Amino acid sequence: MTIDEIIENFEFLDDWDDRYRYLIELGRTLEPLPEEAHNETNKVRGCASQVWLQTSVAPGPDGAPALYLLGDSDAHIVRGLVALTLAFFSGRPARDIIAADAQALFRTLGFEQHLTPQRSNGLRSMVDRIKQDAARALATA
Repeated sequence: MTIDEIIENFEFLDDWDDRYRYLIELGRTLEPLPEEAHNETNKVRGCASQVWLQTSVAPGPDGAPALYLLGDSDAHIVRGLVALTLAFFSGRPARDIIAADAQALFRTLGFEQHLTPQRSNGLRSMVDRIKQDAARALATA
């Protein structure tokens, strides 16, 4: 599912209970993270729940490095937030990831008012980690 489809579906849901259910459903659509990828290297620091992100770098269509991400969490709603974050970032060129404003997306979706501070911090930690991976990919390209 594309990030535009997710945003459109989110806007269709008025009630936050429905939006939370939708996030849980999104989490169920994640490509499985291999068991060996549930390790300390892939663990995202700063999340109250356990979150793992596996990043691979490959040349994008223009030859510049692009990031391809897999992720998982042990919490249902957080797993949905992982799915949303991966839909926003995965497959994009590293330079676009660094420039992307994920916080604007999260504000548009209403997360500032409806996520607990712990989940908001975890979401920020995921974004920071992905941007660090993108910067590393550019530095080694």
